[in-house]
Amino acid sequence: MSVRSSILAAAAALLLASTALVRANEPSYGPNTYDRTLEALIAHEDIANRGGWPKVPAGATALKPDSQGPDVTALKQRLVAGGDLAPEAVDGDVYDAAVTEAVKRFQRRHGLSDLGTVGRLTLKAMNTPVEARLNQLTATLERLKGNGFNFASRYVVVNIPGASVEAVENGTVRERHLAIVGRPDRPSPVIQANITSVNLNPYWTVPMSIVKADIIPHMRKDPGFIAKSNMKLLGAENKEIDPASVNWSGLTNPYFYVRQEPGPTNSLGQLKIDMPNSDAVYMHDTPKKSLFRNDVRFNSSGCARIEGVRDLAAWLLEGSEWTRSAIEDEIAKGERKNIALKKPVPVAWVYLTGWQGADGQVQFRDDIYGLDTPQGIVTSTIQPRKPKPKAAALPPARPAAAPVTASN
Repeated sequence: MSVRSSILAAAAALLLASTALVRANEPSYGPNTYDRTLEALIAHEDIANRGGWPKVPAGATALKPDSQGPDVTALKQRLVAGGDLAPEAVDGDVYDAAVTEAVKRFQRRHGLSDLGTVGRLTLKAMNTPVEARLNQLTATLERLKGNGFNFASRYVVVNIPGASVEAVENGTVRERHLAIVGRPDRPSPVIQANITSVNLNPYWTVPMSIVKADIIPHMRKDPGFIAKSNMKLLGAENKEIDPASVNWSGLTNPYFYVRQEPGPTNSLGQLKIDMPNSDAVYMHDTPKKSLFRNDVRFNSSGCARIEGVRDLAAWLLEGSEWTRSAIEDEIAKGERKNIALKKPVPVAWVYLTGWQGADGQVQFRDDIYGLDTPQGIVTSTIQPRKPKPKAAALPPARPAAAPVTASN
């Protein structure tokens, strides 16, 4: 083994030692995230000071279990340097079971499908320089230093770059869900709000921005698009407007709004989680369940689609009669139903591209919106809520003046 490989192996041993102690099932975003991520920053600074990790050749994408050769050797050295493969396993050039498991571990840490072989996205992640990873960890620490979210006993967190959701109770993750969040040209916002209700079989009132950007162009190409999509045009006093009466070719400022009726094909699916906020975003179901199978899940117009959203709703409604089965039964009726939470649950939509998890594993996600910059960090940090201004005290009422009596 070369001197450089020995140094990298020593650094990796420190990373593996830190992951040996499996901690409680803590959330990725919680009171301990800062301290854990600081540990990761120190470990990665050590790797950077020792020369970084080796580059994996493009030929690694052709490797399969039992493959042999120099590309396997290079892959093993990268896995050791990142703490995914034990240093004692670095010798040899065979793509054995230990290498397969190490690749899977690497993939899970980077939000990729754990297939155990090196695909295009895995190769890209492996060849991201350690300096870029240090920048991501530093960005997370800066955001957390300025964090204005109060971690309640029950809360929900949406990590936008991770396209994932956690439901947290008493410091422990009760639910984990994949999510689909905003694409770069329609990004999901960093916000904090309160979840107030669960809507079953919801309408979808299409935002005017989407009407202009999507619906109108669709109608110009296909006049039957509104009807095929189970939508209605509604004008003043909610009176329905015939789409055929609209001059779609010259329309720039709609005089109506578009509403999609409840049903399994509704863009919100059959359940919406309401969280009033100034950005008008929320969490919801989707009829396009296959999108959750993608490693890259930035497909929405800003809201968050949640896999297994009915389980999340049941957790939010715990302590009421609305169990998971009761929710299913009500949805099956096909009628709209709004269920208010007995107590609002805080929710944070955060932007974390690098952090250390509760199990000691360091997680990285792509900086999909390009916000790991000094200015981007400022705009993507949850700010403390401003206290509501107190109502001005009214001055005490003056006593009524005695009536003036005319003199004789």
